[in-house]
Amino acid sequence: MATLFLTCGLPGAGKTTLARELERRRDALRLTADDWLRHLFGPGSREDLDAHRTGVEALQWEVALRVLELGRDVIVDWGVWTRAERDRYRSEAQARGVSVVLLLLDPPHEVLWQRIQGRAADGGFVITEAELRLWDTWFERPTPDELAAFDSGPHSTVDAGAEGS
Repeated sequence: MATLFLTCGLPGAGKTTLARELERRRDALRLTADDWLRHLFGPGSREDLDAHRTGVEALQWEVALRVLELGRDVIVDWGVWTRAERDRYRSEAQARGVSVVLLLLDPPHEVLWQRIQGRAADGGFVITEAELRLWDTWFERPTPDELAAFDSGPHSTVDAGAEGS
């Protein structure tokens, strides 16, 4: 049975690092919106690229469902900050007979901010600390009852100190 892995967390949580590791270990398809945005639209500000995020993620979701139907694992590396998003992707995948694992990464603010600053110094997107604090208020952390709706997997909840971005 194919498995859909959803990365869940704020910028700097370690989602893409974990997704890359899982991609290698599981021989899975990894769909990271930021990668496609940079490839399709070139270097640009986060704000400029975010204008295209909804369309890229919609296309990636169509690809994900097709690959899952073909029996291959998929890692959707988007962050899925709201329960409504997570419920939608979980239910659509489970309706196709697919196992769905939520990869929750939720390190403390200080760790997120340190990683974000390091990425910016290496040419990554610039994110201000004020933006990070605002986004933290938007992030709907999964509740125990929500987590129970997902299948267990190799990293159902990931150590908050995990390395990466």
